[in-house]
Amino acid sequence: MKALRKLLDKLKPNFEKGGKLEKFYPAFDAFETFLFVPDHTTAGKGAHIRDAIDLKRTMILVVLSLVPCLLFGIWNVGYQHYQALGITGVSLFDNFTFGAIRVLPLVIVSYGAGLTTEFIFAIIRKHTINEGFLVSGMLIPLVMPVGVPLWMVAVSTIFAVIIGKEVFGGTGMNILNPALTARAFLFFAYPSKMSGNEVWISTNHDQGQNVVDAYSGATPLGDAAAGLADKIPGTMESFIGAIPGSIGETSTLACLIGAAILLYTGIGSWRIMSSVFVGGFLMALIFNLFGLNTLMNLTPLHHLVLGGFAFGAIFMATDPVSAAQTNTGKYIYGFLIGMFAILFRVFNPAYPEGMMLSILFMNVMAPLIDHYVVAANIKRRLKRVKPIQNQNG
Repeated sequence: MKALRKLLDKLKPNFEKGGKLEKFYPAFDAFETFLFVPDHTTAGKGAHIRDAIDLKRTMILVVLSLVPCLLFGIWNVGYQHYQALGITGVSLFDNFTFGAIRVLPLVIVSYGAGLTTEFIFAIIRKHTINEGFLVSGMLIPLVMPVGVPLWMVAVSTIFAVIIGKEVFGGTGMNILNPALTARAFLFFAYPSKMSGNEVWISTNHDQGQNVVDAYSGATPLGDAAAGLADKIPGTMESFIGAIPGSIGETSTLACLIGAAILLYTGIGSWRIMSSVFVGGFLMALIFNLFGLNTLMNLTPLHHLVLGGFAFGAIFMATDPVSAAQTNTGKYIYGFLIGMFAILFRVFNPAYPEGMMLSILFMNVMAPLIDHYVVAANIKRRLKRVKPIQNQNG
């Protein structure tokens, strides 16, 4: 590491002001601070939080919390592929190898397209690289179906960086979750790649292997929306996640491992996570009283472990930028996300996975929630002040 440090110190003058490569300083700074903790601190008259961990390290911890979902997703892609072909007894290694071949290119394209866009904006605006894409670059492929073409991943990622973040000023200024912005763009621009059947399973058509006609690659929520109750996996099977779906969203177990990492390190908001699950549970419980269709008849616990509910609650709803900022606001924000997610599932059979729309909708509402929470706090405190003024007067 010392040799690498010396090399960077030798190259650094070329990128600093007056150097031959001055305009590429943001790219150099991003690489340097990724490898080494920066030797500068915040400056100015404003209040800043001093801590031993910087934003890059925080983002890396979030990426590490996503690793269980990534690894399980890679294995599940291979498992679903061989299941679709009717091949049983496939080894863990073979499942994982097949999945890695299909999933890792999506991750590489996501980071490549997103970071290139970030570099371009950093050079144009002459500021350092924003660290937020370290997480978004991993989230985007995890919320995609495995069959999505690589060029669509690139286009949706670029759209998310530019329209979802940079137009608002970059990391810390966006009002929408960038990863969900990419998924929403893909869903509405290319619906056949997000709402079809076989897209959720890698059928390996390019090698001449085709899934038998009787096999459906629809997600369990898609089957539930179609009223096919017999095709819905049980609660425990849904919890483990060996079912069709987006790459990283199917396993609630893997999501909970990531949640434990986020909560232990203090990065994730337990207020948002818990309130999302409470809101979803209560809404599903209410629908159970009516039981007019298959989705209404699903138990509340089954709803919480099915689809991308847990993934959205743990990794998407807790985005510190687009979520509510006040403690009370976090409870309201999370509760409404859970409630609307189940509501969208039940009443929108064309799009039974309602977590994306629910979170994006509440992203927009989060500033309004915080506004009324702060206004209520001010009003309550003013009521306390008036009696004191009357006593002194």
